[in-house]
Amino acid sequence: KEGDSLALITIGAVGNFAAEAIARAEAEGGYSVAHYDMRFLKPIDENILREVGEKFKYIVTLEDGTVKGGLGSAVTEFMAQNGYTPQIKVMGIPDSFVEHGSPEQLYKICGMDADSVLNVIMKFKEL
Repeated sequence: KEGDSLALITIGAVGNFAAEAIARAEAEGGYSVAHYDMRFLKPIDENILREVGEKFKYIVTLEDGTVKGGLGSAVTEFMAQNGYTPQIKVMGIPDSFVEHGSPEQLYKICGMDADSVLNVIMKFKEL
């Protein structure tokens, strides 16, 4: 999805939460958010990351895996190694014990649900 204000890069089913949050951000706040849904992590699509690095000052990554060693880490590493300096927010499963619960509860606890993604998008809008 095209956008101008911020890039949201996702991998996995949580891309659906991102799409919902983007639609709400655009409807509520007139914010233009690009959505890049990665099909695979290894090897990462460097062409997409170059495009994102050249175009955006703000990047949010969202994955249904751990934040350490996952998509967010790969995007952050690529940006640093290639001289891009966006502000990056990594969202995913924290590197700590997560309580048991329903998938809906766990996504909310980990800050990966549509409401949490929307909150992050709107915080970047304030910058």
